[in-house]
Amino acid sequence: MIEVVQGALQAHLELGATTTCRCWKVVRNDGVGFGFTDHDRKLSFEDFSFEPVAGFDARMLQSGQGLKVDNSEVVGVLNSDRISESDLSEGKFDAAEVFIWHVNWADTNARQLIFRGNFGEVTFDQNQFTVELRSLTDRLSKPIGRHYLKQCDALLGDARCKFDPEGPNYLREVTVKRVDGHKLLYLEGELDLPDDWFAYGSVEALDGPNQGRVIRVHSDRIVHSERRIELAEDFFHQPMAGASLRMIAGCDKQHETCKSKFQNVENFQGFPFMPGEDWLLAYPNPK
Repeated sequence: MIEVVQGALQAHLELGATTTCRCWKVVRNDGVGFGFTDHDRKLSFEDFSFEPVAGFDARMLQSGQGLKVDNSEVVGVLNSDRISESDLSEGKFDAAEVFIWHVNWADTNARQLIFRGNFGEVTFDQNQFTVELRSLTDRLSKPIGRHYLKQCDALLGDARCKFDPEGPNYLREVTVKRVDGHKLLYLEGELDLPDDWFAYGSVEALDGPNQGRVIRVHSDRIVHSERRIELAEDFFHQPMAGASLRMIAGCDKQHETCKSKFQNVENFQGFPFMPGEDWLLAYPNPK
């Protein structure tokens, strides 16, 4: 964030009694734009409109010199007709571009852009969402090119992996037997597969209020003759007994898993025989 605000806004701030607010502009990857403000009236500048939204708040912006990543959060309640749970859950706002201005609402020509970046992780709690904001310097921290690791760096089923995760035993349509909160599901049957078969995989709701929502599976265990699925995050609505789910087996990126679980080792995209740190400490053995 630029600390010294110049021009008309600086002159206004020096008056002591100010009429300022914040305006947010969010542009999705498909080009659709949204404008919001914490002022109580609609504002317009740069050929863009910013609608007043109650319950929409940006936390304190953290900023510094150098390449340190600036960050913040936006906390909001889903009370705008232009943003829906389904749009957020389907990833339409993933990596959306964000602009935040400090604006004199009495004269919008007096304004300063204080943040530019992208949406990061989106989390939900009841009817409230929290979005992580990542500044432009965050892009410099992302690796480019191949990862030379012992683990595979492909995604299960992508063009490099070439495995079909919808084959027999790797895709199951299951029924919820009972639930324990939002993250623990117990399935009817499905005891023929070993523990952690679906760990790191995904579960998709096929019916009910969560229909279409896809959640990552954190762990998968058979406990007292029941298959217990622990989710990595909440569904919007707590699943009910009898709900139908579509589950896809998960991959932990290990060479042995690729070989034994998926029989796909010829497409393994890691380097399992790379020397580790112990090799650096090795010394000649006279024997």
